[in-house]
Amino acid sequence: MATEASTSAAADAGGGSWVDGMSADNIKGLVLALSSSFFIGASFIVKKKGLKKAGASGVRAGVGGYSYLYEPLWWAGMITMIVGEVANFAAYAFAPAILVTPLGALSIIISAVLADIMLKEKLHIFGILGCVLCVVGSTTIVLHAPQEREIESVAEVWILATEPAFLFYATIVLATTFVLIFRFIPQYGQTHIMVYIGVCSLVGSLSVMSVKALGIALKLTFSGMNQLIYPQTWLFTTVVIACILTQMNYLNKALDTFNTAVVSPIYYTMFTSLTILASVIMFKDWDRQSPTQIVTEMCGFVTILSGTFLLHKTKDMVDGLQPSLPIRIPKYADEDGYAAEGIPLRSAAEGIPLRSPRAAE
Repeated sequence: MATEASTSAAADAGGGSWVDGMSADNIKGLVLALSSSFFIGASFIVKKKGLKKAGASGVRAGVGGYSYLYEPLWWAGMITMIVGEVANFAAYAFAPAILVTPLGALSIIISAVLADIMLKEKLHIFGILGCVLCVVGSTTIVLHAPQEREIESVAEVWILATEPAFLFYATIVLATTFVLIFRFIPQYGQTHIMVYIGVCSLVGSLSVMSVKALGIALKLTFSGMNQLIYPQTWLFTTVVIACILTQMNYLNKALDTFNTAVVSPIYYTMFTSLTILASVIMFKDWDRQSPTQIVTEMCGFVTILSGTFLLHKTKDMVDGLQPSLPIRIPKYADEDGYAAEGIPLRSAAEGIPLRSPRAAE
């Protein structure tokens, strides 16, 4: 009886009853993260259908038109994306970032599958393999994710954020970001893809930590422990807004300058890696795990990365044709399909046009 009581108490201290090795909070975070991936993945398809419909009767978004703003289907896609982002925000309040962040890759699978069904954009056989790898990697991480740390106030999160290890990480991130923005972007922003993506990923790792802190504050507030009276809550809110605006600015620059099929997997890899590192430092996720669990999680993460790269590498491939994608797609081309630099905008195989970043809108 004593053993049963201690087990029950341990389960309660871990955030809820245990189901298949996962706490109740982790299960809530998992469900929210999966819901987020579905909504975000579906939103891309709905928005694209709206863009196509608007482009048929007005000026296309790819050439500077805004007729899609009058298209209900596009707005349906935008609302779907907002719902997905809200679910993702809520997921961080319940589950560790090492569980939530990698599951973002599942939105790529949803998008690819729905594109095959609704837009008739056929998925290459290696793209299907990429989907399988993402699912296997995500399942591995879910089954071995650490339990969410029990936090009773936003002040406790602030203590974690001001510990020397995380302050050192945040200082390195901010210093590197400023160097990239003021030293490297003016010279190399238009030619080196890692400059813009580096800024997005570094700032993104801090934004996720702030989002998680804000999510915890809101969760505690809704449960009856008002956290809005603490100045730390509003400080985390300010950091969230500043980081997200910075991410959006430089991610748009990257998408406008380089091929989307190259930007997406590199950004996902760097952003997820740095977010996991920041979470491990701030919330000490791995302190509650064995070396075997940690290695297994890393294997799952690498599997997801492999699947993501494979999906993006084959997104413009048709069976029997393998167009070579240039790293940078120029904005303007002459009538022969060549840019001023002499870079062909069409593949050698049957003259299939390559996808420009604006086409992804």
